[in-house]
Amino acid sequence: MSDRTFRFGAVATPTGGPDEWTGTARRIEELGYSSLLMPDGLQLLAPFPSLAVAASATKALRVGTFVLASPLRPPLAAAWEGHSLSVLTGGRFEFGIGTGRPAVREFADRLGLPFGTAGERLQQVAESIDHLRELDGAERHTPVLVAAGGPRALAVAAEKADIVSLAAAPLAPRDEVAGMARTLRDAAGDRADDIELAMNLFVVGSEVPPWTREFIGADAATLIAHDSLVMLRGSTTEMVDELQRRRETIGVSYVSVNSAFVDALAPVVERLTGR
Repeated sequence: MSDRTFRFGAVATPTGGPDEWTGTARRIEELGYSSLLMPDGLQLLAPFPSLAVAASATKALRVGTFVLASPLRPPLAAAWEGHSLSVLTGGRFEFGIGTGRPAVREFADRLGLPFGTAGERLQQVAESIDHLRELDGAERHTPVLVAAGGPRALAVAAEKADIVSLAAAPLAPRDEVAGMARTLRDAAGDRADDIELAMNLFVVGSEVPPWTREFIGADAATLIAHDSLVMLRGSTTEMVDELQRRRETIGVSYVSVNSAFVDALAPVVERLTGR
C-alpha cells in the first residue's frame, strides 16, 4: 500500500537538567531514530525551547512537537514559534499539532485561554498551519504533522498536513484504523501519495509500565486480547514482520515510540530504517 521507507521517532521530555536532556537526544540519534518528539502541556517544560536545545546537541536528528494542543496558543503564536524553530534548526523541525486531550481544558483555563468546542479547536489547527505557511514563504516548507482520528480532523489533515498520525483509541480494531487511513486518502485525492502516515507505540514487549497502563486505560492482557496496535511484541523478526504488515495494510511508515522503549525497539529500527 505504501512505498515509503520506514523511519522512527522517539517521544521524550526533559525530566532533569540540560545534561540529562542533551544526553537523551544524543542517545536517540545514536540508536538510529529519525526524530525526537515532545508532547505539550503545562505539566512539562515548554516544547519549543526544549527542542531547540535538543537539536543544538545533535547532528542530524529531527525534532518535533507531538503534538501541540491547539487551545494553548493563538494560531499565529504557534506558527511564529514553529517557523522560528524551523529556521534555527536548519529545517530539522516538524510542526505537530492537534486539538488536544481532555486534560488540556485545565491548562487552557490556567493560561486564560478558551478551550472552545471541538470545531473551534480544529479550526485553530487549520489556522495555525495556514499562518505557518505564510511565515515560511516560498523558500521554506516546515513539515506539518496533524494528529487526526475523526472525519473532520482527517479532512483537515488531508488538505493541509505532510504527515498524519492516526489518533485511534488504544483498543481500536485493526480494521477501524485501516478505515481511518482510507478515509484520509480518499479525502486527500491527488495529495494522498504525498502524505506520510504515522502511528505511535505505547508499549514494546509484553509488559505495560504502571504509568502507561494508567494513561491508556488498559493492561497487557487487554491489549493482547484486542490485538492493539499501540503494542508491538515478539522477537525482533516478529516485530519487523508486524510493522511491515502494518505498512502493507494500513500504509504506516513513520513509527514513534515512548522513550522508555527506545532500547527495546532499537534492533527493529536498525533492521527497518530506510527499507
